[in-house]
Amino acid sequence: MATQRELARLAGVSAGTVSNVISGSTRVSDSARRKVLEAIQALNYRPNLIARSLKTNRTNTLGIVVPDITIPFFPKIVRGAESAARERGYFLVVLDSQGSHELEVDMMALLRQRVDGILLVTAGDYKWSAECVAEIASGPPVVCVDRLPEGLETDSVCVDDFGAAGLGIKHLLSLGHKNIAIITGPLTLRNEQERLRGYKRAFKDAGLPIVPSLIWSAGFEKDDVQSVVRRGIADTKPKPTAIFATNGVTGIHALRSLYELGLETPRDIGFATIDELTAEDLFQPRITSVVQPTYDIGYRAVEALLDRIARITRETSAARSSVNGTKDTSAAGTSKVRLPAYLLARDSSQMPHTKSRR
Repeated sequence: MATQRELARLAGVSAGTVSNVISGSTRVSDSARRKVLEAIQALNYRPNLIARSLKTNRTNTLGIVVPDITIPFFPKIVRGAESAARERGYFLVVLDSQGSHELEVDMMALLRQRVDGILLVTAGDYKWSAECVAEIASGPPVVCVDRLPEGLETDSVCVDDFGAAGLGIKHLLSLGHKNIAIITGPLTLRNEQERLRGYKRAFKDAGLPIVPSLIWSAGFEKDDVQSVVRRGIADTKPKPTAIFATNGVTGIHALRSLYELGLETPRDIGFATIDELTAEDLFQPRITSVVQPTYDIGYRAVEALLDRIARITRETSAARSSVNGTKDTSAAGTSKVRLPAYLLARDSSQMPHTKSRR
């Protein structure tokens, strides 16, 4: 079995650089990392994970909890996270909470005993209890990904929610829509709050009034979304010329609800959503989408998590070497990474062109 000294010799770097690349504990240059990774591949290097974890009290394993692995958005995040983890010598364990907060909490407890850090895409519309927050704070670092729950202050990586919503609404306004209904996910999630704020700002910037009856709040469940859409279409005055959904799950349920009501896009009503919908090419007309950089979100989330682990390690070492040794090792202050979305303008967002609409 190849050793780290042999890796260093082949890569032309120091043994310390090899160790830093494998452990991910310290940043090294892209050039040095590439040389080490090429040497690892050439020598088929496989670290002794059990021996290393006993020596360093680390497992070189990360965990990610997602709410529904069958939704295509989440495997794309996992793919990016796994790529970043493997490049830095980590394995990634993936768990599916099935949209259950109770199961999510149990999974977090399980991972706390087995991994060096956790990525969390929270399951739904609830505020984290003080007890759960305290348990998380006592374990390995956590980075929230995509959904940002109330009550849980951690590092986070997601799309620029405010900008993503503004991008979609400004597109609809540019096509002549003025009565635009927005259907959101649970507003207990801060990213959904930001998307609603982006909607309102776009109207304000256009000099148009915000009509409260055009703001529809729903959950992620099909029946809830369908109920909100039916009620909104029937009761809202003025009638919306377009609907903007703030996430793909809500968007697909809303679109199906319109079809069940006998409405077509854009003949009867325009439609756009954040996220590309499943089997996009099967929809006719094609759906206008504000696309999130899902792979990059997962990749950057692992980078943020490993940065947090490194900071905590450094502060712990500093505290132990200090005479008074009372420095806080939580590496206080949260990091917030916000990535830009981009617009794919398609036919569904056009102005309705029937003489009479429902």
